[in-house]
Amino acid sequence: MELQLYLQPVSADLFPADAQSVRRKLVNTIEVYRANGPFPDLDHAGLAIIGVEEGRGNADNAGCAKAPDAIRKAFYELYCHWPDIKIVDLGNIKAGHSIEDTYFAIKTVVGQLVRNNITTIILGGSQDLTFANYQAYENTGQLINIVAVDPAFDLGQDEETLSAYSYLSKIIMHQPNYLFNYTNLGYQSYYIDADAVGLMNNMFFDVYRLGLVKSQPEETEPYVRNADMLSFDITAVRAADAPGNARPVPNGFTGEEACRICRYAGMSDKLSAIGFYEFNPSFDRQEITAGLIGQMIWYFIDGFAHRLNDLPTEGSRDFARYNVRIEGNEDDVVFLRSKKTDRWWIDLSSGRKDRKKYERHYFVPCSQKDYDSALQDDIPDRWWQFYQKLM
Repeated sequence: MELQLYLQPVSADLFPADAQSVRRKLVNTIEVYRANGPFPDLDHAGLAIIGVEEGRGNADNAGCAKAPDAIRKAFYELYCHWPDIKIVDLGNIKAGHSIEDTYFAIKTVVGQLVRNNITTIILGGSQDLTFANYQAYENTGQLINIVAVDPAFDLGQDEETLSAYSYLSKIIMHQPNYLFNYTNLGYQSYYIDADAVGLMNNMFFDVYRLGLVKSQPEETEPYVRNADMLSFDITAVRAADAPGNARPVPNGFTGEEACRICRYAGMSDKLSAIGFYEFNPSFDRQEITAGLIGQMIWYFIDGFAHRLNDLPTEGSRDFARYNVRIEGNEDDVVFLRSKKTDRWWIDLSSGRKDRKKYERHYFVPCSQKDYDSALQDDIPDRWWQFYQKLM
């Protein structure tokens, strides 16, 4: 497939004459699709960057379509610490004649990259593009997990057209459906209808309030480790650290916390796409938000460079196995601990008949805290939610 049919070269304005003076900056180490230059060779590429100049999905944040190159300007100025990782920048998907045309282009390009085992970094654009990213997995034959870092759930109203405020309901209702689990990190209760929290719980989705995530930042890692794709709404970061949005919020993650989440995401052996959305350069102050997103991408790549390749497999001798009997529970809760990395999983593979359909989801990332809770006869929430999905 000729991916360049959907992509436009990166603007020459991002490559000033003096850019060659510091060879180790990312602007000189990434293979970029430039005007009058060749399309990057994807052989042996580990990471691909694509911009999407589309903002029609959020009329309240007009101008977010200009985000990709503003992010690049900040990102390119950072130093490369990973000379052995081939990173390509494939340019921008221009807004189509209709927004559906843009969705189709994203689905096609990201889908091809995922099938080629190239992890994709998407520079949005409005957050409804998450739906198109989801569609990219349609032909993989896999059920996938989505993590969203977002102050709201973006369920929208009944029969509402697809937008940045309703993309999640469109994913849930989409047929064929290949969503296994959705996790929200950092929702803020005053932006959420109480009934929506109940709905999330009834669907056995994982939703975690901002205060809880901030108080236990290390517990974020297992949730992100389980993701196939991650959607980051920049309004999840407080306005003081990310003012670049038409409707910034006063509370949220700090810049440091956002970078931590992105590094966790990069370290996930499962994750194959991450998108950054709702940044609007028109409202940025001294390019603070662009700089932060550039650093978030840097930390994502740093995590990618330190992937541990310790996903459990049945019968592997690389894991210690712990069977915990909980009073009143018919089945033992089985934990696995990697002997190589000390990371933990819950094993739900025992006795399953539908092995092919759910084989990617039998091993649920967790932390030692979950194991310690089980020793106190407290069933971990992670075990319960995934057990219900697999019943």
